[in-house]
Amino acid sequence: MAGYVFIFPWLFGFLAFSIIPIGVSLYLAFTKYDILTPPEWVGLDNFKEMFTEDTRYWISVKATLIFVFTAIPLRLAFALAVALLLNMKLKFLGFFRATYYLPTLIGGSVAVSVMWRQLFGATGAFNSFLEAFFGFTEKVSWITHPSTALMSLVVLSVWQFGSSMLIFLAGLKQIPAGLYEAAQVDGANAWYKFKNITLPLLTPVIFFNLVMGIINGFKVFTEGMIVTGGGPFDKTLFYVLYLYEKSFRYYEMGYGSAMAWMLLVTIAFFTAIVFKSSKHWVYYESKGD
Repeated sequence: MAGYVFIFPWLFGFLAFSIIPIGVSLYLAFTKYDILTPPEWVGLDNFKEMFTEDTRYWISVKATLIFVFTAIPLRLAFALAVALLLNMKLKFLGFFRATYYLPTLIGGSVAVSVMWRQLFGATGAFNSFLEAFFGFTEKVSWITHPSTALMSLVVLSVWQFGSSMLIFLAGLKQIPAGLYEAAQVDGANAWYKFKNITLPLLTPVIFFNLVMGIINGFKVFTEGMIVTGGGPFDKTLFYVLYLYEKSFRYYEMGYGSAMAWMLLVTIAFFTAIVFKSSKHWVYYESKGD
């Protein structure tokens, strides 16, 4: 009983703020609800409208998928590259690790999103950099141009690579040095050692970072809300941003709940694919395969 008494505050919070709201949102997904009036049961109408009538819904799906399948691979590749560099014996290694991790600590904040909006604006520092080093004098607002707005947010996501980098670095530290020494004796070059030792033994860490990246990628919100506001022409209308608009701007809480459950199903689907495929490419040393 003493154990249950100590964990009761957490159990109460989990029940009150997670389990019950999840159950209520599932019910609301089948209703028409605007907060001001009682929910009205409409069955599958929200899902029917979502799939067959709401063109902006599919625009948000497209924008989110492009973001996930562009930003996540680039972020993982960049994090791995930096981790490999930091795994070398460099001077001031602690300083470099802290510096590279700093964007992750503040990267998801509203302040950094505002800074990013200024950085890539028409009069921002990025245009000044292009003008100073490449003679590019055209004042382009990279966050409001239809062809570059989404990519500017992808760059922001890649910039927040610190947490993935630290996890990669921890994984690199666990690889036995004897394997590299044996390969060195056999005359293996750096690429051979990376391809046949580092990469296979790092696959569990890659798997973890990939799963977490997919989950967080589908939930991207702050960047689209603050930097671009979903524009221009809905090019950065991410799924969660559109869910927010439907729920809190147009007060279509039932429709927003239906969108939330579709998001849950989508994340579960892609996560399940990664888990299912992991047996073909993730190497666990304890299993020997």
